[in-house]
Amino acid sequence: MSNPQDNRERNLEIAENEATRERKSDVRLTSWAIGTTIVVALIVLAIFLKR
Repeated sequence: MSNPQDNRERNLEIAENEATRERKSDVRLTSWAIGTTIVVALIVLAIFLKR
């Protein structure tokens, strides 16, 4: 059987990997949100300027 120290180290490594994955996902989501906002703003601006 593995001892508690090995288990703890393994759990810490898993937690670090999960945190890294979550950060990457957050950055990707933020990039999409910013891009979508810019596109919508440009469409609204184009509609406004046509009037």
